[in-house]
Amino acid sequence: MKPSDIAAFRIPGVPTISPDGAHVVVALTRPDLDQNEYASQLWLVPTDGSAPARPLTHGRKDSAPAYSPDGRWLAFLRAAEGGKPQLHVMPTDGGESRPVTDQPLGAGAPVWSPDSTAIAFVARIPEQGRYGTEEKVSAEKEAPRRIVELQYRLDNLGFLGDRRQHVFVVDPFAEEPEPKQLTDGDFDDVEVTWSPDGQWLAFVSRRHQERDADMRSDLFVMTPTGEQLRQVTATTLDLSRPVFSADGTTFYAHGEDLGAHGIEFVGAQVGLYAIPVDGSSAPRRLTDAETYNAGDGTGATVLTADGILFGSENRGAVELLQVPFDGGTPTSLLGGARQVRGYAAANGVVAATVADPNNVGEVVVRRDGVERVVTDFAKDLPAVLPMQELTATAPDGYPVHGWLVRPEGEGPHPVLLMIHGGPFAQYGWTLFDEAQVYAGAGYAVVYGNPRGSSGYGAAHGRFIQGDVGERSAADLQALLDHALTQPGLDSDRVGVLGGSHGGFMTSWLVGHTDRFSAAISERAVNAIDSFTGSSDIGWVFADQLYGSDPEVQRAQSPLTYAEKITTPLLVIHSEHDWRCPIEQGQRMFVSLKRRGAEVELLLFPGEGHEMSRSGLPSHRIARFEAILDWWGRYLS
Repeated sequence: MKPSDIAAFRIPGVPTISPDGAHVVVALTRPDLDQNEYASQLWLVPTDGSAPARPLTHGRKDSAPAYSPDGRWLAFLRAAEGGKPQLHVMPTDGGESRPVTDQPLGAGAPVWSPDSTAIAFVARIPEQGRYGTEEKVSAEKEAPRRIVELQYRLDNLGFLGDRRQHVFVVDPFAEEPEPKQLTDGDFDDVEVTWSPDGQWLAFVSRRHQERDADMRSDLFVMTPTGEQLRQVTATTLDLSRPVFSADGTTFYAHGEDLGAHGIEFVGAQVGLYAIPVDGSSAPRRLTDAETYNAGDGTGATVLTADGILFGSENRGAVELLQVPFDGGTPTSLLGGARQVRGYAAANGVVAATVADPNNVGEVVVRRDGVERVVTDFAKDLPAVLPMQELTATAPDGYPVHGWLVRPEGEGPHPVLLMIHGGPFAQYGWTLFDEAQVYAGAGYAVVYGNPRGSSGYGAAHGRFIQGDVGERSAADLQALLDHALTQPGLDSDRVGVLGGSHGGFMTSWLVGHTDRFSAAISERAVNAIDSFTGSSDIGWVFADQLYGSDPEVQRAQSPLTYAEKITTPLLVIHSEHDWRCPIEQGQRMFVSLKRRGAEVELLLFPGEGHEMSRSGLPSHRIARFEAILDWWGRYLS
């Protein structure tokens, strides 16, 4: 696999399934190198495999499909050239789509009413004078912002207080559809859902007085006209993906218990909760808090006749479980060495988009206990190198799980230790473009899930809290040492790289050892003191992960040890990164440059924290080429 081969990736989104279970519609996204953007269309997939998947729409950016409950209509989002995503509706028996909204900042994903006559959605409302609401007033000419909250911006989005999200309902079949705004105020109202009888709407919001100092949220209900608004929960959890039970008496939702202060997120596991709609008792957790953590991208909790679907991280996999309505032991529906990314269910049929070591996603259907892959989106991918599973032993005897991707040939091959971000995240059983590109260029790639990662239980995730660098380094180096015992690897030519937390650990390692021939630290946290105030999440992330004592934070900051770095270091950052702001990369570069160390700084304009995954295709390729050039200089 070469850098430009990202053009062959076809990435399916979360599916929607027809009420009779006969068809799935899924948005398929691909990088378009000619246009330097991402194109996406909706594809129709028969669930019985009787016909191949085929394009259903031909827009440039179609996404978020949703079947109406009567099966006659499909709602979705379409972004026209240079425009924002707007709701469209099309008949499922053939015909053109029609636009339903014209929201100034775009509309959110459609949610059909049970009788298929209305659609609820969420949209951002721009403050007058901002975001193009006045002619000839560009972003640079807008009035100054007065900031009074800690949580005032978000990476890859921007400022929050002047474009709050609110709930709308629209009749998509009206001659001139006019969405009605149901909520307002200085809050973000998200994740709307209908009751089975269509008499109520529920949504998630953060309206409590202390909302700026914690991360909790609540469920609210109201009528479809916006009346009788009522808070259901008592601000004890961070809730998401609510859905009503079939009888309308219970919510099933995802939730996190963030501790006494509502900010203790380290190692917190997202689980399933049952919540009485009348608020008569507290939410009850249905999945074990130590074992299960949600790891899929489905936008709403999905119910079947027999239980609640739940995509749970498990040692690099994401397994689709069915959880009994009253809790208890889940049943595995789709397991093994793969990752379930999104799912839907209807009429006894479960459909999921599933990635594995050979592809970035296919549609898999489970019916009557039988599983079938019903798409072939990966058919144009180049040859994929296999993943070899590894288990190392840390100095304290703890097992460290990971993988090795080898280049072709006997070697000896130079080796790269690759470190993921998060840190509460996981590498796993899926085609990973970075590992494939580097191995395709002749480097053996070692990567894994040291303590601090998700997918191995809450204690595994909490272990590094307060001593991130030292504890993570012990596991990472144990994994690397074990990999180097494998035949055909060159222990004298070893590089290290990573992004975000992986960038932090790269900077940390080269400040504490000279075993690496070269290193690449990308979008890293390098100085915890300035990160605390400059990052969109720094105000809570720094204290919870590293501790609040300034001296302890200084001792855990890679920049503190910059004078000890002798390894050639490439620092990569994006100019619009608000998660790990650009000053984090600049401070490391300047510190090393001033004393004549081998260091370079590669900056990407117009990109945020997610550049390596969702940045402009041209930037992703340029990044790959710069990384391979760096390794070519120091590991050849």
